[in-house]
Amino acid sequence: MNGTKPWWQSKAVWGSIVALLAGFATLAGLKLDATLQDQLAELITGAANVAGGLLAWYGRAKAANALTWSAKP
Repeated sequence: MNGTKPWWQSKAVWGSIVALLAGFATLAGLKLDATLQDQLAELITGAANVAGGLLAWYGRAKAANALTWSAKP
């Protein structure tokens, strides 16, 4: 594996979470087919990416130090 990424950007992580939730839903009497599980994982991954981007913008807006374009202060 090359590089890293935050856990919430991983389709494998969200796919496993959706699979677990689908298992619990099945135990509760609901049925989620594989296509719906894939769609849910894709939707959650996209929402997590948007949330991460918003959080980054919020953090930058609230940061104590300004950004510069050069290495000179």
